[in-house]
Amino acid sequence: MSQQIFSRRPVSNSSIPNAIFILLIINGLAFAAQQLPQLKQFLYFNFALWPIGSDFPRFMPWQLLTYGFMHGDLIHIGFNMFMLWMFGRELSLVYGSRNFLIYYFTCVTGAGIVQLFVAGLQGGFYPTVGASGGVFGLLLLFGMTFPNRMVMLLIPPIPIRAKYMVLLFGLLEFYLGISGGAPGIANFAHLGGMLFGFILINRWKKQARR
Repeated sequence: MSQQIFSRRPVSNSSIPNAIFILLIINGLAFAAQQLPQLKQFLYFNFALWPIGSDFPRFMPWQLLTYGFMHGDLIHIGFNMFMLWMFGRELSLVYGSRNFLIYYFTCVTGAGIVQLFVAGLQGGFYPTVGASGGVFGLLLLFGMTFPNRMVMLLIPPIPIRAKYMVLLFGLLEFYLGISGGAPGIANFAHLGGMLFGFILINRWKKQARR
């Protein structure tokens, strides 16, 4: 991997870079298809992330990517796409579309792997959907790229440095995952996205130093 991945590229005035635009369109089309009664069950059975060992629906390898394009409801996709645009826009411009997409899909896949492990421990039989694993990976990358950037939280509406925001979200997800305070939300998958993102960042740094 080229050392240029860690150099700041000039940021253009484009509000939606190509990589972000493509992800927004694919997620939007997938969500629209989920609303069609004749497609909804087919999409969930084949492209949501199902636990390993289930008979039907059953886990298939491609679900580690496709589940990241499916969402449960309008609030779910709206929040994820807003976060994708908010934090991914500048990161895509800084690192380039290719590296950005590699990083994003690594986080999505990593979040899915962690979720499969957690679901196996819990013994639950339920599908996982959503781009949150990739979004939390982007939060980590944003915090490591712009650690002292001031970011305005939504709830509560207070300014905070990006590095502390990442730490706050990470601790919150860990607490909710351990306590079970957010049923129906894959908190450990969110942490998995951050974990795999951190591993990839450090791998790229080592390659750049060589």
